[in-house]
Amino acid sequence: MTATTAVADPSPALHRDRRFRTFWIGETVSQFGDRISELALPLIAVSLLAATPVQVSVLTALIWLPNLLGLFLGAWVDQRTHKRRLLIIADLVRAAVLFSLPVAYLFDAITLAQLYLVALLTGLGAVLFAMARQAFFVALVPRSAYVDANSKLSMSRSLSFIAGPAVGGGLVQALSAPVAILVDAVSFLGSALLLRRIPVTESPPPPRHTSTLGLVREGLVLVLRHPVLRAALGCTSTVNFFTFIATALLVLYASRDLDLSAGAIGIAFGFGALGGLAGAGLAPRISRSIGLGRTAMIGAVLFPAPLALTALVTGPTWTKVAMLAAIELVSSIGVMLMDVNLNALLTAVTPEEALGRRAGAYSAVNYGIRPIGALVGGALGTTIGLRPTLAIAGLGGVLAVLWLVASPVRHIRTLDDQTA
Repeated sequence: MTATTAVADPSPALHRDRRFRTFWIGETVSQFGDRISELALPLIAVSLLAATPVQVSVLTALIWLPNLLGLFLGAWVDQRTHKRRLLIIADLVRAAVLFSLPVAYLFDAITLAQLYLVALLTGLGAVLFAMARQAFFVALVPRSAYVDANSKLSMSRSLSFIAGPAVGGGLVQALSAPVAILVDAVSFLGSALLLRRIPVTESPPPPRHTSTLGLVREGLVLVLRHPVLRAALGCTSTVNFFTFIATALLVLYASRDLDLSAGAIGIAFGFGALGGLAGAGLAPRISRSIGLGRTAMIGAVLFPAPLALTALVTGPTWTKVAMLAAIELVSSIGVMLMDVNLNALLTAVTPEEALGRRAGAYSAVNYGIRPIGALVGGALGTTIGLRPTLAIAGLGGVLAVLWLVASPVRHIRTLDDQTA
């Protein structure tokens, strides 16, 4: 299987395409809401429920645990014609689940069990959305514009990481963490309304010749046997395992060890996310200059390596905030250089009729490794301390690039490269 199915037309001006623009706005609104919840959920556990490092890591793990169901959801989604309807359902479910937290807070009834359930159900909604999004993306975006479209979507994600944590930190301090989560619930409602306005022709799936389990097997075989998909999966799974060792503990570390307020944490993460905006904008240009594969390899190193420096953060409050911001800045550039190019490559080499089950098999491993990393982070943080654990996370994540070095990905310059 190659990445060349036809001679690609010049990339269209996507920002002038009303359908893509509406989808882009919906994604942007939802991403901004997510940044608030990502800060508020662990802060609820830490500040209101006095959670331990292990309990915080379990919370992070539960958000990603439903990705293990991606194997079956992806195969099931491939057999559905109306992918947009599934996207809307996923948004509405997450909005309803998140809305339960501010309601429970008003009655002074929030428990750790409810927090765990919210994390699990919002994670399940995210998996359903991700599985249907693959096919919906292909229906909206021509092949020649995959890198450009991923760049634009990643820029929105980066913008949300810039403003989201700062706004989230302010909302948490002004309104409390549970009430701030209401903003994320409203963002999912906005995303659902925008998706409903996108006219799209969705082709029915091809006749089904095998069972759901057979489709699941096809997805796994495709991912594990295809040299590009296998290398990308090995790279992203390795980096996700190690970075989630850090992710599970970073808010706890900043709050307790560094004694930073929610507002200070939000400012540090928000400023650091400027790197993501820069990385998303630069990714297409750098890949055109040095090649898609090499750009992804650079990103696979720049993403995790700076996290090791988190263990060295010390000094007065302004120094701590500045150091965290600088670390996040470089790391955010790296993750975008890796993600924008690898995501475009994954879409290009996957047969259109297998997008869902490929995404399911890929996500089951790639995202399924995240809760394991989070739990390992909690265990290491408890036994050897937070600073040594963060150093291990950063240094271990650099190993991810070896998967790309030993694969055809390092020779791929464009999506039309025959080696893809």
